[in-house]
Amino acid sequence: MSLSIDTREWRNWVSLAARLVLGVVLIVAGATKVGDLRASVTATAAYQILPYWGIQVVGHALPFAEIALGLLLVSGLFTRLSGALGALLMLAFIIAIASVWVRGISIDCGCFGTGGENSEAFRAYPWEILRDVGLMACGVWLVVVKNRFLAADAWLFRSAEDMMAEADAKRRHR
Repeated sequence: MSLSIDTREWRNWVSLAARLVLGVVLIVAGATKVGDLRASVTATAAYQILPYWGIQVVGHALPFAEIALGLLLVSGLFTRLSGALGALLMLAFIIAIASVWVRGISIDCGCFGTGGENSEAFRAYPWEILRDVGLMACGVWLVVVKNRFLAADAWLFRSAEDMMAEADAKRRHR
């Protein structure tokens, strides 16, 4: 008896996990901020990166964008594009956290709440960056490994090749 793992099968499950992990994290992050957009703006300002108008736009739009992107990922709709956007968003977060760390600014990242000053932040920065690297890897996986397992994409955007294979299978069963 030999144990062989079908490459397609494990990729299916890794792709599903990557979608769900990144998607759920984005939904939770957005949901924790959407109820208090003023705090989201304050958390964005604490990074001291953007001009006033940029702080306002990002602080107000980011929670909604996170929720929308998370819902796309969880449903598996536009999976590769959503994965790419999720990876880019995580890269932006990594750069922002590294920036405050290097500049000696001690703030809560505001990832899952209000943010602001935090004297313990320097201990958290490496873990926050590591977390975001892992989440970015989920997004990169979704871009690199074209997989539609249990995704809305599988039903909505079937390729001509998939349709031909289905038609051939039906003809053979007759």
